[in-house]
Amino acid sequence: MNQIDTDAIAMPVGPQWGDIREAVARLCEDFPDAYWNDLDARDAYPKEFVRTLTESGFLGALIPEAYGGSGLPLAAAGAVLETIHERGANAAACHAQMYTMGTVLKHGSDAQKARYLPGIASGELRLQAFGVTEPTTGSDTTQLKTRAEKTDRGTYVINGQKVWTSRAMESDLMLLLARTTPADQCAKRSDGMSVFLVDMRAALSNGLSLSKIDAMINHNTCEVFFDNLEIPADTLIGEEGKGFRYIVDSMNAERILIAYECIGDAKYFIRRATEYANDRVVFGKPIGTNQGIQFPIAQAYAQAQAAELMVNKAATLFDSGAKAAEEANMAKLLAADASWAAAETCMQVFGGFAFAKEYGIERKWREARLYQTAPISKNMIFAYLGQHVLGLPRSY
Repeated sequence: MNQIDTDAIAMPVGPQWGDIREAVARLCEDFPDAYWNDLDARDAYPKEFVRTLTESGFLGALIPEAYGGSGLPLAAAGAVLETIHERGANAAACHAQMYTMGTVLKHGSDAQKARYLPGIASGELRLQAFGVTEPTTGSDTTQLKTRAEKTDRGTYVINGQKVWTSRAMESDLMLLLARTTPADQCAKRSDGMSVFLVDMRAALSNGLSLSKIDAMINHNTCEVFFDNLEIPADTLIGEEGKGFRYIVDSMNAERILIAYECIGDAKYFIRRATEYANDRVVFGKPIGTNQGIQFPIAQAYAQAQAAELMVNKAATLFDSGAKAAEEANMAKLLAADASWAAAETCMQVFGGFAFAKEYGIERKWREARLYQTAPISKNMIFAYLGQHVLGLPRSY
């Protein structure tokens, strides 16, 4: 149960951080559909967009001012990401720069914070890669096989493989979860795993290699291979063997922030569908006069509004210091469903033109589909709610 009285926490009733939203919206005007469609066609990374976000200070929003960031709450970072998606852009190329550093901030040593956080805040150091998922274990993180063995010299040697590691080719640092104690020697499945902050610049070709994965969406995702990669002892974050609980903390922030992106996507699709339904004339009248067009848009709008309430609640609880795992999971679930429902509605409203790349709808539709599956699938969320919230028996 949450130690904080969550009923006593005031929940925002509508969009907050208007000044941030306005600034991000203006920034996005320089990156229209044509920019994103060109990147998509070339499977290229949005370097100019990421550079502009970095120079504007938005990616350092969650880092304390003492380390060069803005020291803003999660809800403010969510406003940044939601607005990016609402304006037709996509933040997946860089959103990890916002939340992955949370593990260092909360569990790193003073020396690690001083060494890394200022560079991450300024963008000089790109912490984009999150090395958790593996080919043979998928969402069952406690069974990961990547090993980190301590040597007589006090260093660690890493062997194993990660998959679906987005942005790895555009990152200087990787937050890596590896097993330091064999699972059969641990009292709990979640014990014996540790977190390391790997300098990818030094590791590439010295035991670390990357292989890009061609995928349906342009997310610069990779397979990562570790072959006797030796890393210094001071790359260990926090205590050895307690890495799983550190990562879970970052995952809650990730789920809430991605839920904000989904809300932004839903608003984008609803706006585009509404504009098109008003402008498109068939049989002498706007297609929006037809209930078969009007009602699905209205339903998508209502669904998005309801999901936004849960996202705001999750962010408020997280920022208050409450244990927001339940709300973070539900926010991601409901917001992803709302964005996908809006995407499907928008595709239907545009009809054949939805498939024309120049409109940007099919690109956003493909991007919205991802969050039915990642960073955690719907069934995994249902299992979490069933077992950890409702007290139903464990199914595995």
